[in-house]
Amino acid sequence: MRELAIIEAPSVLGLRPSGVEDLPAALFAAGLLDIPGAVRAGRVEPPAYDPKRDPDTGVLNSTGIAEYSVRLADAVGEVLDSGRFPVVLGGDCSILLGNLLALKRRGRHGLLFLDGHTDFYQPEAEPVGEAASMELALATGRGPRLLADLAGRGPLVRDEDVAVLGYRDAAESAQFGMQPLPPELYAMDLDGVRAVGAGTAARQAVERLTRVPGGYWVHLDVDVLDDAIMPAVDYRQPGGLTWLELEDVLSTALADERAVGLDVTIFNPRLDPDGSIAAGLTECLRHGLSARADDQEDDPQPPGFSACRAPSVRPRRSPCWTAGPAR
Repeated sequence: MRELAIIEAPSVLGLRPSGVEDLPAALFAAGLLDIPGAVRAGRVEPPAYDPKRDPDTGVLNSTGIAEYSVRLADAVGEVLDSGRFPVVLGGDCSILLGNLLALKRRGRHGLLFLDGHTDFYQPEAEPVGEAASMELALATGRGPRLLADLAGRGPLVRDEDVAVLGYRDAAESAQFGMQPLPPELYAMDLDGVRAVGAGTAARQAVERLTRVPGGYWVHLDVDVLDDAIMPAVDYRQPGGLTWLELEDVLSTALADERAVGLDVTIFNPRLDPDGSIAAGLTECLRHGLSARADDQEDDPQPPGFSACRAPSVRPRRSPCWTAGPAR
């Protein structure tokens, strides 16, 4: 099994200082480093957060995100060049740009995008200018040049090299003016995933992505999970994948040798006071990443066991939804 090199990327530049910057510490406390082969590979500190929307780009912290993405790409690139598998812990979804920049420097790669939202806003439609709700658009070359042509290498990924799974925001986001996903991009919403089964949906997506010469990156925004079990996110909406469905998707995607890296974003530990959600997420990641092993001898659990469906990880629901547009 390739060594898992965990990079902390606690940036909130594409969102706000709400608590997602605490994601790495929470997952470490929940035992993420206990995964066989996992080591810490550094931390990339973001610049100071500026709450003022940039008048030229319409994006919060656009210059900071561009600068941070280059530094994160350097860190991810070092891990890739050492032959290790990068696992990047956000922070918000704008860290995807740095991860993809590292890959773009090394050729053509694909993207498996697991998110409860399609994140395809343009700045003029995004209500407050948060890049965390437009990172897929930016990565495919749509948006202000500073971010859509990051370091002169945009687009970071081609439309036809992207597969989006599990989103459930299309109708709501369209009301706020988010553009639809382009037809060249492979997309399957939550209903589509359920219709064929999570494992099958993941296999179909991987079959497309393995045609891309350099392999593919996996982006996980934890709001792809059902709000009943993952309420610790800033922009909530009902529905989503179960722990077991996410485990099936991750196991399928990460088992293929052409998967080159993974990022995890948006989990907000401040909304998980007893740590039970962090524990469930960590176990789900452990089982997904264990699929990269040639055998399961390092897994102490009996065959067929899944901590993602363990009874100690109990669904929880908040009495209210977050107001405002979904992102």
